[in-house]
Amino acid sequence: MRFGDLPSWAIELSTLIREAICLGDVNVGVGSKMTNEDEDACPLPSDLLWREPFFDQMIANRYNPGEGICAHVDLMRFDDGIAIVSLESACVMHFSQAEPTGTVLDTGHLKKGDREPTKIPVYLNPGSLVVMSGDARYLWKHEINRKPGVQQWDCRELEQHRRTSVTLRKLLASPS
Repeated sequence: MRFGDLPSWAIELSTLIREAICLGDVNVGVGSKMTNEDEDACPLPSDLLWREPFFDQMIANRYNPGEGICAHVDLMRFDDGIAIVSLESACVMHFSQAEPTGTVLDTGHLKKGDREPTKIPVYLNPGSLVVMSGDARYLWKHEINRKPGVQQWDCRELEQHRRTSVTLRKLLASPS
């Protein structure tokens, strides 16, 4: 985990992320493509896209097959606009709507009769970039299954290998 001045490779990665958002053929939703003229589809508002530094906090995690991360919304000490780069192995990231604080879903315990929240699976190839802003950042949880052998996509089991994820965020300015 790193705060403040990022290593040169992470700064270069930040620049590539900004370029991908601004210039690339970025997938901004199921079946939709962003063009340079389609600013409304940009995954980051311009005030976030052009802030300096773009990111000042980074965490790199290495996951062995069967390891993942439980459903969560990133801490509120981080500003809007979070980027995740997924490397080395394909995986499925699930998104589910977060409930207001203090509800049964936030504690992770379902009572009898409660139903599981709907999970939306997103397939991540090695090299995939996930950008979360606005509602996607604050109102949706994201997770990667932590059970061995159950990463599935398109009715087939994914062969799991070691996976590395690099998450880049910006700390909120302190109130002082």
